[in-house]
Amino acid sequence: MVPFMRTALTLPEVRWAGSALVAFLLATGLDLAGGPGHLVTAAYLACYALGGWGPAVEGIRALAARRLDVDLLMVVAAVAAASIGHWFDGGLLIVIFATSGALESVMTARTRAGIAALLDLAPETATLVGPDGGERQIPAAELVVGATVLVRPGERIPGDGRVLDGLSEVDTAGLTGEPVPVRTIPGDEVLAGTVNGTGVLRIRVLRDAADTVVAGVAAQVQRAAETKADRQLFIERVEQRYSVLVVAATVLLLSVPLLLGAGFEETLLRAIVFMIVASPCAIVLATMPPLLAAIAVAGRRGTLVKDVTVLEALAEVDAVVLDKTGTLTAGRPRVVRVTPLGGRPADDVLALAAAAEAGSEHVLGRAVRRYALDRGLELPEASGFAAVPGEGVRAVVGGTEIAVGRPELAGRPHPVLDDVVRELQRDGRTAVVVLADDQPAGVIGLSDEPRPGAGEALEALRRTVGEPEVLTGDAPTPARVLAGRLGLSRLRAGLLPADKVAVLRERQASGRRVLAVGDGINDAPLLAGADVGLVVGGPAGSGGGSDDEALGAGALSLQAADGVLTRDPLGSLAPLVELARRARRIARANLAFAATVIVVLVAWDLIGTLPLVVGVAGHELSTVLVCLNGLRLLLRRVPRPGRPAPSAAARRPGHPYRGTTPGSPAVRRGWS
Repeated sequence: MVPFMRTALTLPEVRWAGSALVAFLLATGLDLAGGPGHLVTAAYLACYALGGWGPAVEGIRALAARRLDVDLLMVVAAVAAASIGHWFDGGLLIVIFATSGALESVMTARTRAGIAALLDLAPETATLVGPDGGERQIPAAELVVGATVLVRPGERIPGDGRVLDGLSEVDTAGLTGEPVPVRTIPGDEVLAGTVNGTGVLRIRVLRDAADTVVAGVAAQVQRAAETKADRQLFIERVEQRYSVLVVAATVLLLSVPLLLGAGFEETLLRAIVFMIVASPCAIVLATMPPLLAAIAVAGRRGTLVKDVTVLEALAEVDAVVLDKTGTLTAGRPRVVRVTPLGGRPADDVLALAAAAEAGSEHVLGRAVRRYALDRGLELPEASGFAAVPGEGVRAVVGGTEIAVGRPELAGRPHPVLDDVVRELQRDGRTAVVVLADDQPAGVIGLSDEPRPGAGEALEALRRTVGEPEVLTGDAPTPARVLAGRLGLSRLRAGLLPADKVAVLRERQASGRRVLAVGDGINDAPLLAGADVGLVVGGPAGSGGGSDDEALGAGALSLQAADGVLTRDPLGSLAPLVELARRARRIARANLAFAATVIVVLVAWDLIGTLPLVVGVAGHELSTVLVCLNGLRLLLRRVPRPGRPAPSAAARRPGHPYRGTTPGSPAVRRGWS
């Protein structure tokens, strides 16, 4: 709380509001104590100047742009009240109005602080390795695609890239929330801002500094803070016309009674009160505070959304479709079986497949390559790489055309191959076939376990949105096995990207508002077409492609998605939807409360005699209450995605994470 107060005091709006309050209290105290009149007047003038000059300047600028600003109406009302001797009432109006503006500034500053924290994850410098092996320090912001950097133990990784050499463990807790450092070997992709563990890594940069994950999510939060909700835009359009009506009505309330012989001071006082209580200050602030507070809370929980319109759409979703690999599962499949066919040894089949997958960013391709390297196999050079999203990859390895991918790549029936594929799929494994010159060379079986807590997360999603539907390109049998383990009743498997979009269109045509969650370039069309599309973990996904294609995959996934789930994708969904709905309920309650206060106070002023101090207190306190009600989302604990404890393996003696020293980044940021 103390650092937050210090940050708040650095904001000029807070300082001006505080100074106005001090001057108001001084003037009131002197007045009650019977102090000299000139000192009381000077203190009130200081209050008006300190709290009113900012709104007055903004109001005059708006007037120059042919817009009527509520800020200007409030300042005019306060000055008019002082002109007929109601210094206290005008001062109270200035103080409360300045306080509501200060609260809005504090809320915006908190969002900007979150952006700064994201940007601070990336280091300022990088160790660049030249073609001759020499090293030099350069600003991390100058890193470009193709550069090679050296990262020593305990240093932050300066850019998104692929490990060329070295073995280590990388702590991603600051960016993704993953509590256990991830073992990293050559071929693995790493992200800027994550912390290297005990080994030395040599990394080839895959994205320019401006295109890294951490820069991308920071830009998304920045856009979220700068955009306005549809409801807010509508309110602001109505505000302009309404403000003109308020001014016109005030002029009538002042001129008509005077023409009929009413007293000037009494008539001016009633008109001032009307202008104050009829102004839509509380209505203008009813919507944005809860939505911006919800964005801040979502960011703390690991979800970054592009703008506040995404939260409005999230509150309306009533259907959800999920990708399988990387969303329902951990996205870290491992090879569990290699079955050779056609006379080649299993290691030769594995080496051919791993060589062909050298240019692939697909999660299954990376798993095959990692397994081959772990076995110490020497991989031949591959050329002519080509990838077909949703199908597989092709490359020429040692003069032989190798194809790796879905069983459908084999084309015509192959009894032995088909039997192996069916056996793997019955066990819930993913079968990847390897073809050499279009002839079956082997089948690789991979297993990808469900994410920790997936069952509980899906049950929470059912209660919040409804039964989720899984759309996957995986074969039907292993997909059904996983669905059965998780209790999922709605599943469509064997889908290409276009097929997923077709299913989405069916749901939307039936009137459903769909939330889609995916993890890669294959899911970009689905995410772009959904009412809300969220991408898992950042730009790197499970799409296929070469290095150059992978660079575009991240930008495409982020561009297509409405937000990024940086930690526990499944566990984040239900709390995120509920958070959006709570923000919507608060915004609606704010609007109803603000409108009710205006109607009651206006009716009181027109029918009876509303004291100026009561009108000021009622109107301005309602504005402050509406703002505080929106910000209370920042104070109340929101259901948070679970953070699993280290695995039993990670706690055993001899495990690489077990030997991490107490002061290391892994312990400080991971699971200390």
